[in-house]
Amino acid sequence: MGAAAQPRKVRLSTNPSPEALAELELGDIVYLDGVVYTAREGVYMRVIEEGAELPLDLPGESAANFHCSPAGTPLEDGSFKVGAVTATASFRFSKWIGEWLDRSGAKLIIGKGGMNPEDYRKEFVPRGAVYLTTVGYGTGALLGRGVKGVRGLHWQEELGIAQALWVFEVENLGPFLVESDLQGNSLFDRENKKIAANLSKVYEGTKPAVLKRFGETDDRGEELI
Repeated sequence: MGAAAQPRKVRLSTNPSPEALAELELGDIVYLDGVVYTAREGVYMRVIEEGAELPLDLPGESAANFHCSPAGTPLEDGSFKVGAVTATASFRFSKWIGEWLDRSGAKLIIGKGGMNPEDYRKEFVPRGAVYLTTVGYGTGALLGRGVKGVRGLHWQEELGIAQALWVFEVENLGPFLVESDLQGNSLFDRENKKIAANLSKVYEGTKPAVLKRFGETDDRGEELI
């Protein structure tokens, strides 16, 4: 038997060209260079629902939006030391993502766990954007190594340290996995379908579960991996 193909490693600019984005394939391992900013529900609501002006030039400064909470320590000179950047689940931001892509011009959305494949097809594809996901849990300190400095911190007083809009200079920030491509395909959706196709075999011969709580199901087809 031949050796399994190894994932491809890619160094990608945070202002990627359309050609660079088109070359990305599901499962590629990506490391980022340039400038990344953090924007999640607090920023989305402030800009989209409250009409606040963006405090930086987007996508001029960056086309990479990271859904995360930085662990930033203020220093005496007014700068910050960032020890870790912990990704948060992106599916929670589905209601804002289309308009945010329009407002920000983002081409890279980075976070944890991916989004609904329908979001990729409906919101990402028409705007030429892709989704990069963190690799597993507990990688905040690892990702923090890629943060070389804090270029800006906006709306800290209004939103708090976790929800504020941070602007990071990054080098070799990663690893991330390409979860969606320019065609709207989803790595997680593809692999889950492979698992689901053989899920019934895993449970052959097992006894039915004892169900006592409202809403529980014994249908293995509804199981989420």
